[in-house]
Amino acid sequence: MLDIKLLREQPDFVKARVQARGGDLQNLVDQILNYDETRRKAETDKQGLQSERKTLSKNIGALMGQGKADEAEAIKESVRTLGDKIAALEEESQAAEEAQMNLLLSLPNLPHEDCPIGADEDANPVVREWGEKPTVVDAKDHVQLAEGLGLISFDDAVRIAGSGFAVYRGQGARLQRALIQYLLDTQTIQNGYEEVNVPHLINRECMFGTGQLPKFEDDMYGLNEGQTFLAPTAEVPVTNLYRDTILSEEQLPIKMTAHTPCFRREAGSAGRDNKGIIRMHQFDKIELVQVVHPNKSVEVLEELTGHAESILQSLGLHYRAIELCTGDVGFSACKTYDLEVWAPGQGKYLEVSSCSNFGDYQARRMKLRYKDGDGKNQFCHTLNGSGTALPRLMVALLEQYQQPDGSIRIPDPLQKYFGSDTIAK
Repeated sequence: MLDIKLLREQPDFVKARVQARGGDLQNLVDQILNYDETRRKAETDKQGLQSERKTLSKNIGALMGQGKADEAEAIKESVRTLGDKIAALEEESQAAEEAQMNLLLSLPNLPHEDCPIGADEDANPVVREWGEKPTVVDAKDHVQLAEGLGLISFDDAVRIAGSGFAVYRGQGARLQRALIQYLLDTQTIQNGYEEVNVPHLINRECMFGTGQLPKFEDDMYGLNEGQTFLAPTAEVPVTNLYRDTILSEEQLPIKMTAHTPCFRREAGSAGRDNKGIIRMHQFDKIELVQVVHPNKSVEVLEELTGHAESILQSLGLHYRAIELCTGDVGFSACKTYDLEVWAPGQGKYLEVSSCSNFGDYQARRMKLRYKDGDGKNQFCHTLNGSGTALPRLMVALLEQYQQPDGSIRIPDPLQKYFGSDTIAK
């Protein structure tokens, strides 16, 4: 959520930055400021009437003491009238505040000044590539490979859950487990994250806290009449561990990682990357979250992205990093890098990680603060990234390491977790 003071003091700046995202968001800024003016005027008028009522109420006691009951009664009537006006102003103020807050929650974060300007994903620049793109003769896609080796059953998944799900079997289930363990060990042992194990059911307040609500509710699996949700990503429960918290400056940075299943309806994504396990309603992911000092978030984004990249590099997977332009950066983010891994069987790159700096946008929603050296409460900055999503990592691993005989070579650092150097029939 943006600071209302920023909108009041620099409305043209805010409009310019949100305009860079595209869409008619400038009118939203004007609406927020109009409700803000209505609320503040109602509060000022209410305080004036409350002061007047207080003065009149004192006079009533004095008049009664002087035996002037008729005059006191007349003033009582004025006090009752003032009370009605105060109640009306209170109602007006509360209505304006509620409307203002709803609009503020619908206003996205401002893109960072360093974000490349562009309308959509076509304007996202490639900032670096790693490794050589492998040459795979007659490359099979992961569906052919997985079904041929008995790693994944889509028919079983349809039978028990429907489309958009997968059942990993035998060596496929073992590979999934090995990847999860390897990713967690890398981020905790090598990169210094604290591992946390969090609930997979999230309350509504937490979903608001990280920005999934209200905008993306149709993509979420809601329960209990929308008061509880299946976690769409570990970002939500992990970041909200510090909701309504005032940290000491010495506690920063906080670095956490978690493995969770993620649940998404993928509303509106029909026909997009729906082959095999590329886009699913349930998938596993290792999430990286950092809570940092505001002065550090820009450099920490580079660090966190590097931690996600270290996974792909250690597994020897060719990938590229792109920076999202202003028209493609996520709703709550101010700056984002996507990591796209090469999938020979698809003949294209697949997003396997998205690493974002949210500035103080999420922290304001969650009331996540720290006490600075002057004893003042300041909002932290939050960041997160996938370290990484399992399905597309597995797609890339199967397709980049496929062998002419149909087997899959296991990268060296993963072999001790998987227990073998090859997947074969």
